[in-house]
Amino acid sequence: MAPDRTRHARRRFLQGSLSFVGLGLLSGCGLVPSRARPPAKVPRVGFLQGSSSGSVTEAAFRAGLADLGYVDGRTAAIESRYAEGRTERLQDLASELVGLNLDVLVATGINGAVVVRERSSTLPIVVLAGSDPVQAGLVASYASPGGSVTGVTAISHQLSAKRLALLQEAVPGIARVGTLWNLESPTKAEEWRETEHAARTLGLRVSSLGLRSPGDLDGALDMARAERVDALMALNEALTVGLRTRIADFALASGLPSMFEFGEWTDAGGLLSYGPDRLAQYRRAATYVDKILKGTPAGEIPIEQPTAFDFIINLKTAQALRLTIPPSVLQQASETIQ
Repeated sequence: MAPDRTRHARRRFLQGSLSFVGLGLLSGCGLVPSRARPPAKVPRVGFLQGSSSGSVTEAAFRAGLADLGYVDGRTAAIESRYAEGRTERLQDLASELVGLNLDVLVATGINGAVVVRERSSTLPIVVLAGSDPVQAGLVASYASPGGSVTGVTAISHQLSAKRLALLQEAVPGIARVGTLWNLESPTKAEEWRETEHAARTLGLRVSSLGLRSPGDLDGALDMARAERVDALMALNEALTVGLRTRIADFALASGLPSMFEFGEWTDAGGLLSYGPDRLAQYRRAATYVDKILKGTPAGEIPIEQPTAFDFIINLKTAQALRLTIPPSVLQQASETIQ
């Protein structure tokens, strides 16, 4: 927050006509205000989220900004837009935000960052990337992004093997894992291929349960039944995140153990999750915004990769599924939900 400024009236010693004398007396008494200073510029920050409003992740980002002195409506103006899990809405929302004369924009996902950059090559973008921003063509490298994009990545595509291995260790004997993912997301297509490769390495089979909109979920879950999957996964993306409660409820009702990426899923009733601390990443994004607003070009700020990961086990869900989690798996957990 900008410091308070104490105004001092200047004494003016004017010589000449009687009118100037009178003015000097008034000024000396403090009755003539000093020359006004221009108000401090309020930074405008855009926030483009693929899922819906009211998320804990956005709250974490705003809290991170507030800790740095950027309070919406007071010392900053935050313009938030939500695609509600519909990838096709990102185009219009990106155009709307680019037209607001923003100082910096935060995009929660590779797809959002791509459509924003298509509309402006100069607007600084902080991306919260689940997939590889280099492979997506957003940055030149993690260490030296170049251009107008920087941010934080969850390296989701690199963790598929670890998630499947933990699921297999927690529930020995599973053979086929149904995997829900957004068919409209190019980055999730790559993650799906990584998941297929990881499954083959572990001697597992994965069934593709693709969807393009929330209305496709029932059909995808019917396919899971038809495929007789032994467990369920979902590739984390705005579309699937918005459906996480329904997906977790289906897994529980169907007697299926499940593995997801972030704690939001185990909070919703999923059995297991493995990934970086999502809320911490959103708070970190606020520090990137601060650096840009203070003059550092986005392309000079290295992309941050996670170094610590949360493995969460929902023991309440395990009990409902009549599963006994092996001690070797419990020892690896960073958190358990009773």
